[in-house]
Amino acid sequence: MTVRPFTTKDYARRMERAVSQAAGAGLTGVLVTPGPDLVHFTGYRPTAITERITLLVLDADHDPHLIVPVLERPDAAAAPGAAAVTITDWADGSDPYAAAARLLDPRGRYALSDSAWALHLLALQEALPESRYTSMTATLPMLRAVKDADEVDRLAAAGAAADAAYEQIVRVRFAGRTETDIGTELAGLLREHGHSQVDFTVVGSGPNGANPHHEMGDRVIAEGDMVVLDFGGLKDGYGSDTTRTVHVGPPTEQERTVFEIVRQAQQAAFEAVQPGVACQDIDRAARKVIEDAGYGEYFIHRTGHGIGLTTHEPPYMVAGERQPLVPGMCFSIEPGIYLPGRFGVRIEDIVTVTENSGRRLNNTSHELRIVE
Repeated sequence: MTVRPFTTKDYARRMERAVSQAAGAGLTGVLVTPGPDLVHFTGYRPTAITERITLLVLDADHDPHLIVPVLERPDAAAAPGAAAVTITDWADGSDPYAAAARLLDPRGRYALSDSAWALHLLALQEALPESRYTSMTATLPMLRAVKDADEVDRLAAAGAAADAAYEQIVRVRFAGRTETDIGTELAGLLREHGHSQVDFTVVGSGPNGANPHHEMGDRVIAEGDMVVLDFGGLKDGYGSDTTRTVHVGPPTEQERTVFEIVRQAQQAAFEAVQPGVACQDIDRAARKVIEDAGYGEYFIHRTGHGIGLTTHEPPYMVAGERQPLVPGMCFSIEPGIYLPGRFGVRIEDIVTVTENSGRRLNNTSHELRIVE
């Protein structure tokens, strides 16, 4: 799938939406620092994130302003969204916080990127003692959560690439090889299918599969092992994240039973997806299936997390999250059962909310795959 480059208009719309959402939350504006937020709004990713402040100021009283160190101005000016902002630079030896303060309301209340350095926040507070700052996730958790069509296309392409990697890895021999061997080969397949970055490869065999974040180790996979494969990274700047559980040789009756419970839980959560449903109800749908089957205590994590420029971001499918689903939201559905000392099972797809239901962005089979 060929993805369309984002345009100046795309970035301008995102910044306008941020200003509108901030006003709706009773905020003066939004302050964006290097990291996924800055990439989302401008396409600019500084070569190095240092003690020199870079700050995008978004509010209703000014055009978007990007404050950068003078030595980084050429890179900032070359960013895809640079035409939608006014760039102001500062030189070493000058006071960048005074430059920033001139653009801020002395008594304003701003949402600040979670990735902001404490050094910069404290300096802004010193420059403007009556200003106030709050976490962007705490006050504007949906700022990047609702994706436009081009972002969904990129997530779909990343999901298809991860699916292709899975279809290849299940054809190799598992028995007699270490988890690290399989994980390294899986990472190579992700890159082969277009991933520029591999964020994780969980290969949890046998009892290691009961640890959801085991990643991979030196354990030799053996006949009779259940193996959890959870892997993802970035393709064209957007994330993939999928989990499938395979079995080396014929499974036991209990292994089949547990696998089927997880499969049904994943399906129930997917079928619950529709606009207006609370995020926590997706978690409840999956958890009810597992609890009714008697394995509730072995489902030890939330059902899902958002995905976009990073593989974990809001919204979260977890008890207490009442944020309603909105078309364009993209998140994982990944229930699991983990039996300590024995094995684990997890099935995960990335899902996007449509106008009336949900659409899977991972499309490999949910059946228990038998590998050699």
